[in-house]
Amino acid sequence: MTAVNAPRMHIIETYFECCGFDHTFLQGGTSVYLWNLSRTFAARGHRVSIVTPAHGRLDDLRQRYEVEDLPYEDVYALPVVLDPRVWQGFPEQVDLALRTTAHRIRLEGVDLYFLANEYLNQLPDTFYPPYSAKGQDLVFFKPLVFQVDSVRFLRGWFGDEKAVVHAHEPYYHYLLPAALRGDPAKLVVSNVQSNMPITKKVYAPEVERLFELLDVDVKLPAPEPEPDAPAAIVQYQQLTHLHYTYPADHVAIYELTAEHADLIDFLSPGQLDFYAGFRDTPFEALFRRLPIADVVRRNAHKMFVGGCAISDQWLAWDPAEVDRAEVLGGLGLDPALPTFFHNARYAVHHKGQVELMRAVDRVLSEGLAANFVIRCISGNGIDDPFFHEVAARHPGRLHFEWERVEEARVFACAAASDFALFPSKFEMDTFLIAQGEAMAVGAVPIATDQRGMEHFRHADGPDTATGFAVNRSFAEDDELLTAALADRIRQAAALWSDEPARYRELSERAAAVARVFTWDHCADLHLAAFARLWEGRPTALSPELALRQGWFDLLTDEQVTSAAAIEHGDIEAYERRTPLDADAALRMFRTAWQRADFAACERVLDRNPEAVPAAETARLRQRSRILTDGRLEYRLPHAERVEVVEPRRGSARALPNVRTLERTGPGVFTGEAPQAGGRLLLTLSTGRVTWDEVRHG
Repeated sequence: MTAVNAPRMHIIETYFECCGFDHTFLQGGTSVYLWNLSRTFAARGHRVSIVTPAHGRLDDLRQRYEVEDLPYEDVYALPVVLDPRVWQGFPEQVDLALRTTAHRIRLEGVDLYFLANEYLNQLPDTFYPPYSAKGQDLVFFKPLVFQVDSVRFLRGWFGDEKAVVHAHEPYYHYLLPAALRGDPAKLVVSNVQSNMPITKKVYAPEVERLFELLDVDVKLPAPEPEPDAPAAIVQYQQLTHLHYTYPADHVAIYELTAEHADLIDFLSPGQLDFYAGFRDTPFEALFRRLPIADVVRRNAHKMFVGGCAISDQWLAWDPAEVDRAEVLGGLGLDPALPTFFHNARYAVHHKGQVELMRAVDRVLSEGLAANFVIRCISGNGIDDPFFHEVAARHPGRLHFEWERVEEARVFACAAASDFALFPSKFEMDTFLIAQGEAMAVGAVPIATDQRGMEHFRHADGPDTATGFAVNRSFAEDDELLTAALADRIRQAAALWSDEPARYRELSERAAAVARVFTWDHCADLHLAAFARLWEGRPTALSPELALRQGWFDLLTDEQVTSAAAIEHGDIEAYERRTPLDADAALRMFRTAWQRADFAACERVLDRNPEAVPAAETARLRQRSRILTDGRLEYRLPHAERVEVVEPRRGSARALPNVRTLERTGPGVFTGEAPQAGGRLLLTLSTGRVTWDEVRHG
């Protein structure tokens, strides 16, 4: 890709942790991302500034860098309105007395500005307040202090200078877009780094008071009504990690950023697509009924993919120089066996590590001749005894570790391995650098078919796939994922042993795909978007995005396609191009049936009942029945699992009762029928998860 020829711009990166220039300061991957992107911008001739807290580490910095104490002092009281339901025993408002100073390091063409005060200097080892501080310790508001300080610093230090302000993760900058919207010189790009719940909210009176402090003339959205959705579906969302219900006096942080930012930046095309509609997830049906869905649609024209990348160091090192026998032998493993590698932080729900360890235990207990190098990084060790039990059961086959080590050692482990295991869950990964790193050195991926990871092409068809895929998972202890992982591991080991040429083809393809994701490429994507903003060129909704999401009302008749209308089961959209004849009606019915979109099936039947064979109509209408013993029998050929979800009395945050129907045959499930108000949760063979209802009487 040719480097973008963009006008020289001032780009200001701001985030709660921008310390990727120094490995002793690192806490998370966003910091690495920011440093690599910033210095690439600087190398292209742009003026680049970074604004971040000092985190009480100025003395450390002075030992290694030239730190300039700037003539900046901001003394003020920060009013924080507290939610009395959370902060019991605290006053309604606390005023934090702050004296903020600024300090600068100039490094590789980048100006790094560190803000320091009584709150920003706390937690010098961990930076981030623990969640346990909420309602207990005002240090919980350290990120909020930084938000306000960063706005005041941007206004005070940079004044009327024109700049693109690139802010990362809505939770850490939800005040900033609205605060800068009245400054024509500051162009704000909001970057969605992680797939936090799109409905994550904060206490509205807190935001209102801070907007008053910052002279922000923005009216917060009206309180949301109760969602028009079954209680079972609402309560179940807590188990998906995709949505939580908040009191009416809270406001969605994504709404604050999306409505007032000039652009919204995502790390991959799949992440953007996922965050636009939550398609094929247990949250999709509820999401479509919430106000946040309209926020997404209204601001979809701002969305773009700035991308992410693999570190220059990984791409510079030569995997051929790694001595496989030395690396694996040093771990007590047999270099002659196919070797599987996993490298991620210890996050069992996010990274699918419970299912991973169950699958490894299963195949090794069966006698599979293979090695496993499993790294679940944790500064506090691994608290689940199951992980240690599995490691103890398979000495000489499984090396398990959790300590942070030098990057060169991780590289050596990856380069000495043949396959890389990344069974991430709940669509929490947005790019997954670790998978790209392993692929870049030739490890063939075995990974979840998540939208945020699809750019690595492990779920492609046979001619372009880089590896093996398992279906997405939205269950906390998912036997379907465990079984699929075990199956793919067996397939991979057999491929390595029996079809070495085919294995080499996949390995080379995996490396080629991963090595495209460079920081130069990432900078090109960003600079193209920033340049359009800088020059005042308007943004437009992507017709392809609208078609994928079924936003047909945002498209002209010429932009609507019959294929997309059939995919979404939208008769009205289809007929904007041509009448729905019998052939199209049947195709729409069958597509909806495969997606278990039974409402769309019924709409087709209402419109054109003669188009659908009687046997298929009967299969739809008779998919559930009550047996003579009072139990439910549910039939759906392409279902892998059917669960009954019944609401419990209490708030929307009460956990529902969930039980799995017994699979008594292919596509046949039986068990106690749901009570009134209960729903069926279907997991299809494609990985799609959706809802159905048993009609009583």
